Amino acid sequence: MITTVTQTGLLTARQLRAFMRMPAYLIINLIQPIIWLLLFGALFTSVVDIPGFSGGNNYLDFLTPGIVMMMALFGAAWAGTSYIQDMDRGVMDRFLTSPTSRGGLIVANMLYQAVLTIIQTVVVLGVAWLAGARFGGGILGLLILLLSAVLLTFVFAALSNAIALLAQQQTALIAISQVLAFPLMFLSSAIMDASLSPIWVQNVARFNPFEWAVIAGRGALQSSPDWATIWAHLGLLAALVVVMTGLATSAFRAYQRSV
Repeated sequence: MITTVTQTGLLTARQLRAFMRMPAYLIINLIQPIIWLLLFGALFTSVVDIPGFSGGNNYLDFLTPGIVMMMALFGAAWAGTSYIQDMDRGVMDRFLTSPTSRGGLIVANMLYQAVLTIIQTVVVLGVAWLAGARFGGGILGLLILLLSAVLLTFVFAALSNAIALLAQQQTALIAISQVLAFPLMFLSSAIMDASLSPIWVQNVARFNPFEWAVIAGRGALQSSPDWATIWAHLGLLAALVVVMTGLATSAFRAYQRSV
């Protein structure tokens, strides 16, 4: 157990060192979410006046948690890229012929992606505040928002790693990630109040892990949070993290049989 934890820490540090050599990657990942935040926040200001909208009086307050989760989702969907690079360089094969923990390899990548998500979320929240967003949930609400984003990152980083190990090609990983990410985003309340969506979208959203994170994060930022709903959705995300981590770890066996 101690060895696995140590290996996970070392592998996470390895990826963070690679990131420090290319910090522009963080800035590139922030450009699109900030554009969406400012653009959608300005274009859809009047949405709050639509009868039935239950997201409050400030659309930017409503939108910000959705943008945070969108950023976490799309960032995590690319997590398997580092595995593809390691495969191409022969690094992955050296890891797998050593005593390196398979679970440690997966969790290290998930933790690395979580660090990026936290940094990016703090920046987006700062931009949202400067643009006029105000959140009544205080520090605790912001911490729950971060936790929701991290759990969502874990889920899709593990999935991306599994896809990378099975597909072993960058183009396949990108295609599958995009096919999954965009429907999950639009079948949620990230941009629009779910109560204004068609009934079938509302029904599908109930089983959408992206929506679970949006509900938990947005709910925690309210002045009077519904903690039962928040903890229920966080619990669903945590359970899915365990399932996806196990799936990604088992994908190493398929990779080893194919090489």
